[in-house]
Amino acid sequence: MSKINKERAERIARSVSCPSCGEYSFKKLKVTEASESHRETLGEVWHASKTCGVCGALVEVGIDAEGDIVYGE
Repeated sequence: MSKINKERAERIARSVSCPSCGEYSFKKLKVTEASESHRETLGEVWHASKTCGVCGALVEVGIDAEGDIVYGE
């Protein structure tokens, strides 16, 4: 199966609410390809780092090739 593209990974990352306050508003979102170690151990393809726009919490989300969230829910 082919991996999802970066734009799709960004949409998936935005759909995960902040675990601290429950909001979906993020002032910063960065999606990068996963590191080699994360690919091997977790099956992660994309890594998203987000900063909540309400409480300022840093949220990290791992996304696999099918678009499922590996960690960070």
